Amino acid sequence: MGATSAGGFVPPVYPYERLIAFKEKAEGVEGGIVDLSIGTPCDPPASMVVEALGTSGSERGYPQSVGSPRYRAAAVAWVARRFGVQLELSMVFACVGAKEFVTSLPHWLRLRSPERDTVLYPALSYPSYEMGATLAGCRALPVPPDEAGRLDLAAVDAADAARSLALWVNSPGNPAGQLEDLGAVAAWGREHAVPVFSDECYVEFTWAGRARTILEHGTDGVVALHSLSKRSNLAGLRAGFYAGDPTLTSYLSEVRKHAGLLVPGPVQFAAAVALDDDSHVELQRAVYAERLERFAEILADLGAGATTPDGGFYLWAGAPGGDAWAFTELLAAEGGCLVSPGDLYGPPGAGQVRVALVQPRERLDLVAQRLGMPTPS
Repeated sequence: MGATSAGGFVPPVYPYERLIAFKEKAEGVEGGIVDLSIGTPCDPPASMVVEALGTSGSERGYPQSVGSPRYRAAAVAWVARRFGVQLELSMVFACVGAKEFVTSLPHWLRLRSPERDTVLYPALSYPSYEMGATLAGCRALPVPPDEAGRLDLAAVDAADAARSLALWVNSPGNPAGQLEDLGAVAAWGREHAVPVFSDECYVEFTWAGRARTILEHGTDGVVALHSLSKRSNLAGLRAGFYAGDPTLTSYLSEVRKHAGLLVPGPVQFAAAVALDDDSHVELQRAVYAERLERFAEILADLGAGATTPDGGFYLWAGAPGGDAWAFTELLAAEGGCLVSPGDLYGPPGAGQVRVALVQPRERLDLVAQRLGMPTPS
């Protein structure tokens, strides 16, 4: 990813900027664009969380890079409540949203283990896993999916494993919504002495059974990453936390102090309030479940089959005729709807589209009306 010139690294085009022409077409449709291309929550956060932003009294002082005791304790309590996993406060630390952690991690790990230079990541995935490795001057090595869409770790060569700084796993997965066998992933990492980082930001929206974390399989050699962005509709606050192996988390927390990575104090306070409450999450789950079902019907009428994913709030659908970019253009021009072609998430995504169900039901029905479909009674 990216290129080099006489002047050094040249960043590639940001993936979603490739959709600008389609966005303009969708914006030109009467009634405006229905943007389902990016997983930006549109629903309001809980009022108590918004109120908490103005009542922390923490505005004057610098926040703790590791996270306030209040924030970290709320994270510990949430992990225990949600997964039945008991963690020590010394194993949980704040980060400035999940994406910052993803893209900065290879740099910090390379400083710790300069003899290693490779980051393993899912071949079908959020682009930041690959880009984080690239920005750190590391070798980004995709792990192909197996027939079930999970990581095919048997395909990783032993020599590549020996060079690896980390293995990324994302469950529920973006874009396809698969649930990984996290126990098997943790075991592979320990067998090959490769730290495993499990991005679990969509875990509250697990549809196939209960929510799962890699921490259920022990903390040795593994770190789980969580975010308030999706769970509590707080993407604008940039609040997350990472938890797991004390050796890894303590190292990362120390180097991140020196880098000046700080979650603002009022944000930490509000995020703790959000973590303490599960009721607003249950309401949001019901909203996403309804939207997933409705838009799957719309896609089916267009000849693009999609079923409710095992997790997440994206539909992963095969484009009619296998041309995802043409289907994206059709949806934009005729439905005023913007989606993401699957190859933005890696070569295995070619021929698919990802649809983020982040818009209200009435906007989804509007897309159907524009496409000549009847509105359900």
